Amino acid sequence: MTKRLRSGMILGATLLAAQLGFADNHKSDAGMSRIEKEVRREMATLPFYSLFDNFTFRVDGETVTLMGKVSRPALKSDAENVVKKIEGVEKVINQIEVLPLSTNDDRLRLALYQSI
Repeated sequence: MTKRLRSGMILGATLLAAQLGFADNHKSDAGMSRIEKEVRREMATLPFYSLFDNFTFRVDGETVTLMGKVSRPALKSDAENVVKKIEGVEKVINQIEVLPLSTNDDRLRLALYQSI
């Protein structure tokens, strides 16, 4: 197995795990609070949310803590803004990390994704 193919397989598995981790971030829908369901729905439907972004969150009463890593700075602020608008959310703690902006990183992500 070539080094490039092995790297692509590892990246693919990592990206898939990240996406499944967000989808599986919380209990089943039946065990989730209304706020948890709305936060998950709003974050998953953000316009520029992609395979290369990873969101997690925690709901403690009326406080929502956003975590994860995103590839675009606007996505961090967009996530905070949509969660602030959810009825019952009084406070949003935004701990989302923005990955370094780099054309080379974007090109590498895309190339590895396409090779998978």
